[in-house]
Amino acid sequence: MSLIDLSKQVALGVDIGGTNTKFGIVNHRGEVLDKGNLRTDAYEKVEDFIDALYEQVHPLMEKHGTEKHFDGIGVGAPNANYYKGTIELAPNLPWKGVIPFAELMTAKFGLPCTVTNDANAAALGEMLFGAARGMKDFIMITLGTGVGSGIIANGNLIYGHDGFAGELGHTIVKPGGRKHWSTGSEGSLEAYASATGITITAKKMRAEFPESMLNQYPEDEINSKTVYECAMKEDPIAIEVFRYTGQKLGEALANFVMFSSPQAILLFGGVIKAGDFILKPAKLHMERNLLPIFRNKVKLVFSELDEADAAILGASALVWEK
Repeated sequence: MSLIDLSKQVALGVDIGGTNTKFGIVNHRGEVLDKGNLRTDAYEKVEDFIDALYEQVHPLMEKHGTEKHFDGIGVGAPNANYYKGTIELAPNLPWKGVIPFAELMTAKFGLPCTVTNDANAAALGEMLFGAARGMKDFIMITLGTGVGSGIIANGNLIYGHDGFAGELGHTIVKPGGRKHWSTGSEGSLEAYASATGITITAKKMRAEFPESMLNQYPEDEINSKTVYECAMKEDPIAIEVFRYTGQKLGEALANFVMFSSPQAILLFGGVIKAGDFILKPAKLHMERNLLPIFRNKVKLVFSELDEADAAILGASALVWEK
């Protein structure tokens, strides 16, 4: 394909969240040419959701279709099965059971559609457009309301035999530890290193230390953002919340490194706004728990993708990943 032809190839990237869905038209340079969003939870039937998505997307496709060629649709979604094109038993989506999502999208849009889970999509986006350009072995960890992950080994995403490999957020980092609010498992990484986990840690620690600035906030305002605000004001308890979070994350990352020996681990999501408050203890405890042969080899870096567009870029990368 010539460079001229390549410049005309675009993809539709769709990121489906429990509350909102984002979509955008993306070119090979990772530029979002147009974008929009709609509520996911406003549609009880998946067919109605796809119809509403089409109504919003079709005018944009017509607008760009005069000059561009649409190669396909990439979708990042919870519990998405890359092999089958399905969304399966997603607890935070309104559509229950096994949904043949790719098939329904292709029928509506007339374009090939590929789906994967949102963290896998983010990893692909990072490989094509972000800090992992040129890397063939890395792990993407998304730190948001939950903890997601995408594992790239030898240039390929690890899907496992059934399409669901790479749930590093649900690995157990403290056996018998904190009970997860949704899965019921005890001591998972997500229970500690997610924004939700940070909130739980902060509420626990501020109760033990009445002098902490965190006690100036009402209970319902304690979250990773307010912890960060207090840490920036040098509140030792807020700093300790992040240090403890970073420790749990670093201990888990050491296991992940010894599993796949990546060139880098990329951190993405709202939680990384805490910066060195989390990064430094995470790096310290990762290195401390590695065998000597793995030490000081793996970069621990923040994503270069713009948070607002990363999910769209990652989903669109699915179209060109094959």
